[in-house]
Amino acid sequence: MTNQQWVERSDKVIMKTYGRYPIVPVRGEGCRLWDADGKEYLDFLAGVAVNNLGHCHPKVVKALQDQAATLIHCSNYYQIPQQIELAELLCSHSFADKAFFCNSGAEANEAAIKLARKYSREKHNNPERYGIITAADSFHGRTMATVSATGQEKVQRFFDPLLHGFAHVAFNDLSALSAAITPQTCAIMLEPIQGEGGINIPSMEYMQGVRELCDRHQLLLILDEVQVGMGRTGKLFAHEHFGITPDIMTLAKALAGGAPIGTMLARDEVAASFVPGTHGSTFGGNPLVTAAAVATVRAILEEGLLNRAEEMGEYLHGELERLGTRYSFVKEVRGIGLMIGMSLSIPGGDIVKKGHEKGVLLNVTHDTVLRFVPPLTVSKQEVNRMIEILESIFKEIEA
Repeated sequence: MTNQQWVERSDKVIMKTYGRYPIVPVRGEGCRLWDADGKEYLDFLAGVAVNNLGHCHPKVVKALQDQAATLIHCSNYYQIPQQIELAELLCSHSFADKAFFCNSGAEANEAAIKLARKYSREKHNNPERYGIITAADSFHGRTMATVSATGQEKVQRFFDPLLHGFAHVAFNDLSALSAAITPQTCAIMLEPIQGEGGINIPSMEYMQGVRELCDRHQLLLILDEVQVGMGRTGKLFAHEHFGITPDIMTLAKALAGGAPIGTMLARDEVAASFVPGTHGSTFGGNPLVTAAAVATVRAILEEGLLNRAEEMGEYLHGELERLGTRYSFVKEVRGIGLMIGMSLSIPGGDIVKKGHEKGVLLNVTHDTVLRFVPPLTVSKQEVNRMIEILESIFKEIEA
């Protein structure tokens, strides 16, 4: 079937919750995708920062095939060896002592919100201590609690009344954050680098100041690393760039090489507030996805992908900056590792569509920021080809 034939079938039966492009990916390998018409694309979106190992990494494929032939699912009423192995890997490479597994970033953030409220209520013997401060332009998910936590009106529109107990303040503004703390506050929840908000990078002073505020007021620091974790920035977790550790951290997207998974990690003292019956997830951490995640984490650590993300990120950043100096509508290039945004003075939607026509998958966030999140395995030749295509689009815009 062709792309168009699939689009016509989709329009009849799929809800319009996404603004889908008329592209039907049917095969992927590394940084490349092929659609139903046989057209090849360079993928600089990587499933929105999911395919950090590229498409169909052999170790992840083998782990999924072997596990699918052995045991796909069993209940969390029983012990799951692959889940235990994954938790050991994540805890041994982070601040955390315990893990909870679920199916997505939104579910992981939902769990973090619940854990923060329950821990704070118990520790301070105060049921009124439930408030969570998040940042303007943040994005934490599409469930009602995570929509309420998200600091973007366009995500919340039409869904009020929102969940009570969330306050939003300007990102990277320590004074505003400090002023928002009240006796009801139990936690501060932030992305170390904002993704959907436009690739916004806070200062070292801000992030360290947030940690100090949490310590001074006995608040929990929740870091949402759903998009920026798992090597995306050149370190396994983005908060490592700022020399701080959270009390709770959430991961998802790239954790299982494309299989759907989410996790919430926490210190022992905090995690102890979750006891049998307080939270759960039927499919969370089942043998299939955790086998894929174990293979993914090992590949990131053993194949030198953290160093590669740093090196290729510097190269891509430099090439984008050089390109930007030649076009007046490019305002700024910003990012860490392979999480890079190019801020424009014009809407970026048409640039994305022209990229599709020329064989590169791009993305725009916050309407005017081109987001570049290719696989950590991207090559210099693939970066050069993407830059050539992007420059040809920029020349057409200025013509």
